[in-house]
Amino acid sequence: MKSIADVASEFGVTTRTIRYYEELGLLQPKRTESNIRVFGAADCTKLKLVLRGKQYGFNLDEIKEMVLLFDQDRTGLRQLERTIEYGNNRVAELDMKILELQEMKSEMEILLQQFSEKLTCLQKD
Repeated sequence: MKSIADVASEFGVTTRTIRYYEELGLLQPKRTESNIRVFGAADCTKLKLVLRGKQYGFNLDEIKEMVLLFDQDRTGLRQLERTIEYGNNRVAELDMKILELQEMKSEMEILLQQFSEKLTCLQKD
Protein backbone atom coordinates (compact mmCIF):
# COMPACT_ATOMS: atom_id res chain seq x y z
CA MET A 1 0.00 0.00 0.00
CA LYS A 2 1.25 3.45 -0.95
CA SER A 3 0.42 6.96 0.14
CA ILE A 4 -0.93 9.53 -2.29
CA ALA A 5 2.45 11.30 -2.22
CA ASP A 6 4.25 8.07 -3.09
CA VAL A 7 1.89 7.37 -5.99
CA ALA A 8 2.13 10.95 -7.25
CA SER A 9 5.92 10.78 -7.18
CA GLU A 10 6.00 7.36 -8.86
CA PHE A 11 3.79 8.49 -11.75
CA GLY A 12 5.03 12.06 -12.05
CA VAL A 13 1.68 13.70 -11.34
CA THR A 14 0.41 15.96 -8.59
CA THR A 15 -1.59 14.78 -5.64
CA ARG A 16 -4.36 17.08 -6.89
CA THR A 17 -4.47 15.12 -10.14
CA ILE A 18 -4.88 11.88 -8.22
CA ARG A 19 -7.64 13.38 -6.06
CA TYR A 20 -9.36 14.62 -9.23
CA TYR A 21 -9.27 11.14 -10.76
CA GLU A 22 -10.72 9.85 -7.50
CA GLU A 23 -13.53 12.43 -7.71
CA LEU A 24 -14.31 11.19 -11.22
CA GLY A 25 -14.50 7.62 -9.96
CA LEU A 26 -11.43 6.46 -11.85
CA LEU A 27 -9.62 5.53 -8.65
CA GLN A 28 -11.04 4.17 -5.41
CA PRO A 29 -8.24 4.11 -2.87
CA LYS A 30 -8.87 2.58 0.52
CA ARG A 31 -8.78 4.77 3.61
CA THR A 32 -7.01 4.20 6.90
CA GLU A 33 -8.76 4.68 10.23
CA SER A 34 -7.43 8.24 10.21
CA ASN A 35 -8.97 8.75 6.73
CA ILE A 36 -5.65 8.77 4.84
CA ARG A 37 -5.77 7.45 1.27
CA VAL A 38 -3.78 4.29 0.61
CA PHE A 39 -3.32 2.93 -2.87
CA GLY A 40 -2.90 -0.71 -3.74
CA ALA A 41 -1.62 -2.40 -6.87
CA ALA A 42 -5.04 -2.24 -8.58
CA ASP A 43 -5.22 1.54 -8.07
CA CYS A 44 -1.71 1.96 -9.47
CA THR A 45 -2.62 -0.15 -12.50
CA LYS A 46 -5.73 1.96 -13.10
CA LEU A 47 -3.72 5.16 -12.76
CA LYS A 48 -1.20 3.83 -15.26
CA LEU A 49 -4.03 3.11 -17.71
CA VAL A 50 -5.53 6.57 -17.16
CA LEU A 51 -2.22 8.28 -17.84
CA ARG A 52 -1.56 6.12 -20.89
CA GLY A 53 -5.04 6.96 -22.20
CA LYS A 54 -4.38 10.67 -21.72
CA GLN A 55 -1.04 10.31 -23.49
CA TYR A 56 -2.80 8.82 -26.53
CA GLY A 57 -5.41 11.58 -26.59
CA PHE A 58 -8.46 9.83 -25.17
CA ASN A 59 -10.82 12.00 -23.14
CA LEU A 60 -11.54 11.21 -19.50
CA ASP A 61 -15.02 9.83 -20.22
CA GLU A 62 -13.57 7.32 -22.68
CA ILE A 63 -10.77 6.44 -20.29
CA LYS A 64 -13.20 5.99 -17.42
CA GLU A 65 -15.37 3.66 -19.46
CA MET A 66 -12.41 1.58 -20.61
CA VAL A 67 -10.85 1.36 -17.15
CA LEU A 68 -14.07 0.60 -15.27
CA LEU A 69 -15.31 -2.00 -17.76
CA PHE A 70 -12.87 -4.49 -16.29
CA ASP A 71 -14.61 -4.16 -12.92
CA GLN A 72 -17.92 -5.04 -14.62
CA ASP A 73 -16.58 -7.91 -16.75
CA ARG A 74 -13.61 -9.68 -15.17
CA THR A 75 -12.92 -11.59 -18.39
CA GLY A 76 -11.68 -8.33 -19.89
CA LEU A 77 -13.61 -9.03 -23.10
CA ARG A 78 -15.83 -5.93 -22.98
CA GLN A 79 -12.88 -3.77 -21.97
CA LEU A 80 -10.85 -4.99 -24.94
CA GLU A 81 -13.74 -4.53 -27.36
CA ARG A 82 -14.34 -0.95 -26.22
CA THR A 83 -10.63 -0.16 -26.17
CA ILE A 84 -10.27 -1.42 -29.74
CA GLU A 85 -13.29 0.64 -30.82
CA TYR A 86 -11.95 3.82 -29.20
CA GLY A 87 -8.45 3.04 -30.48
CA ASN A 88 -9.66 2.66 -34.06
CA ASN A 89 -11.54 5.97 -33.77
CA ARG A 90 -8.44 7.69 -32.38
CA VAL A 91 -6.24 6.30 -35.18
CA ALA A 92 -8.73 7.63 -37.75
CA GLU A 93 -8.61 11.06 -36.07
CA LEU A 94 -4.82 11.01 -36.12
CA ASP A 95 -4.81 10.01 -39.79
CA MET A 96 -6.98 13.06 -40.56
CA LYS A 97 -4.71 15.36 -38.56
CA ILE A 98 -1.63 13.96 -40.31
CA LEU A 99 -3.25 14.54 -43.69
CA GLU A 100 -4.16 18.11 -42.72
CA LEU A 101 -0.61 18.77 -41.51
CA GLN A 102 0.89 17.30 -44.69
CA GLU A 103 -1.35 19.54 -46.81
CA MET A 104 -0.40 22.58 -44.72
CA LYS A 105 3.29 21.71 -45.06
CA SER A 106 2.98 21.39 -48.83
CA GLU A 107 1.22 24.75 -49.07
CA MET A 108 3.89 26.40 -46.93
CA GLU A 109 6.67 24.88 -49.04
CA ILE A 110 5.06 26.29 -52.19
CA LEU A 111 4.71 29.73 -50.59
CA LEU A 112 8.30 29.66 -49.37
CA GLN A 113 9.51 28.76 -52.85
CA GLN A 114 7.50 31.63 -54.32
CA PHE A 115 8.85 34.03 -51.68
CA SER A 116 12.40 32.88 -52.33
CA GLU A 117 11.99 33.43 -56.06
CA LYS A 118 10.53 36.89 -55.44
CA LEU A 119 13.40 37.77 -53.11
CA THR A 120 15.93 36.64 -55.71
CA CYS A 121 14.23 38.81 -58.35
CA LEU A 122 14.16 41.82 -56.03
CA GLN A 123 17.81 41.41 -55.12
CA LYS A 124 18.79 41.40 -58.83
CA ASP A 125 17.08 44.74 -59.41
